[in-house]
Amino acid sequence: MPVMGMQAAADPATRRPATVAVSNVDFRRGEGGAGKLILRFDGEGAMPDLRTQGSDVVVDIGNASLPASLQRPLNVVDFATPVQRIDASQGGNGTRVVLSTRGGFESMAYQTGRDYIVEIVPRATFADRAVGTASAAVATTAQSSAQTATGRAYSGRPVTFNFQDVPVRTVLQLIAEESNLNIVASDTVQGNVTLRLVNVPWDQALDIVLQAKQLDKRRNGNVVWVAPQVEIAKFEQDREDARLAIEERAEKVTEYIPISYGNAEDIAKLLTEESLNNSQGTGGGGGSQQGQQRDQGFLSSRGSISFDRRTNTLLVIDIPQRVAEIQRLVTMLDKPVDQVVIEARIVIATESFARDIGARFGITGIKDRAVVSGSQLENTHNIRTGEWRFPDALMYNNPVAGGGALALTILGNTIDWDVEISALQEEGRGEVVSNPRVVTSNQREAVIRQGQEVGYLTVTGGQSGNIPTVEFKDVLLELKVTPTITNDGRVFLAMALKKDEIEGFVNVGQNLGSVPQINKREITTAVLVEDGQTVSIGGVYEFRDRSELSKVPFFGDLPILGNLFKNRGRNREKAELLIFVTPKVLRVAQR
Repeated sequence: MPVMGMQAAADPATRRPATVAVSNVDFRRGEGGAGKLILRFDGEGAMPDLRTQGSDVVVDIGNASLPASLQRPLNVVDFATPVQRIDASQGGNGTRVVLSTRGGFESMAYQTGRDYIVEIVPRATFADRAVGTASAAVATTAQSSAQTATGRAYSGRPVTFNFQDVPVRTVLQLIAEESNLNIVASDTVQGNVTLRLVNVPWDQALDIVLQAKQLDKRRNGNVVWVAPQVEIAKFEQDREDARLAIEERAEKVTEYIPISYGNAEDIAKLLTEESLNNSQGTGGGGGSQQGQQRDQGFLSSRGSISFDRRTNTLLVIDIPQRVAEIQRLVTMLDKPVDQVVIEARIVIATESFARDIGARFGITGIKDRAVVSGSQLENTHNIRTGEWRFPDALMYNNPVAGGGALALTILGNTIDWDVEISALQEEGRGEVVSNPRVVTSNQREAVIRQGQEVGYLTVTGGQSGNIPTVEFKDVLLELKVTPTITNDGRVFLAMALKKDEIEGFVNVGQNLGSVPQINKREITTAVLVEDGQTVSIGGVYEFRDRSELSKVPFFGDLPILGNLFKNRGRNREKAELLIFVTPKVLRVAQR
């Protein structure tokens, strides 16, 4: 590993540097958990000396004094850096600052203006900054890499510099020899620098020197130009102004660009109007942007774009460089758009179960002038006419409508017993499947509808009386979807799906007809689906269970015989709605 060090040019015995004072002692947390000590002097000429003693880093400034207000210890544990404590003191040999550390660390120091900066970097972070060992650095084929906390990567041989007030141009020469680069320093690069860097890649050391002296660099191949930041900024600005001046004087050319898959008007607006901050752009047959003083995006200040709707062609008038760039952009934009097949399945499954049990029971007879039947009206009729009407003489009459029945009659001398039991059980299963399918281009909305219009009467009052009017209600199966094909081949669907059915009609009055009662099923959602994958985007499950019981008080509660005075009913209904969607991408190749 190259180790380079230089001391002050003049002998201390023959040169007496001017005495300076420490005006401020500051500590900060740097990048990657590094501790940064900043010593500020009230003048130029400070000569600090840095060395490591065990776990302490000692900075001696022999020609600097320390005010009494700064002679105090600083506890910096809360900064979470290797530095735990800072002790600043004044002695007979000048000012001494001691940094007490904990854990492995590497130190580096540099001086810029009146500031002397010492960085204590954790060893792990330092390894990220400069990867490589001393033995590997000796070999000329060894390569090391460094990664700063800002994300910039450094690759170069590690070097160690220990400079005391040496010219910046000398440091640049040493870095040029180490890096095998040609460094050209501007005449305005002046001043001295003091720094101590240990095991730092040479390109990082170069950046530190440039940063300390407010310099910048530009590289062209193996030649690096170093100059003050202001000078480089002015040079680049002058070069850009010259390029724009050349464009202003360049001869314009005309190019016709046919559009195959897109729309010439849309592309013209994309290249002009949007870049003009939504200002008015091309017109119906083509509008010129010539003479505008604002940024025209892909056009120069003298360029213009027109379009022809009939032939779907762009007309570009501009300098050759801008015309070539627009041609390249149009080639990238004018491509066929992939298509998507969206298939939806709506499944409606229903299941119903009903069971009813009823009975009829009656007693009819006459004895000792006593008449027994199902009602007082029947008794009166039987007494007056002497005729027995058996079916109408039941005391309890609650059969099941439409069901099967089993009847029994017991005839006696004076009393007849009538019993009838009826029962009915119904089961039903149904399934409705709707399968709309539509094809559309990427990011284009598609709509497909199927259904009917149901008419119904409405009545409005007028001077001549009520006026009937026929109105219509849509009952539709509708799929509305906008697909977006992602870069990884999946499909994002923004869709709205609905399924309507007529449940029945409701009468609204005499001579007014009826209005339809519609069952509506609708879903609006956005979902990301793999190409060709089927996904369930929604569903509704309904279950109804109802039991009914009607009976004669007291008699209906009797054991066994009570069943003759009861009517039981049980209804169960299940309905399930499921909606499935399957997108399939149709790749369209460009001819």
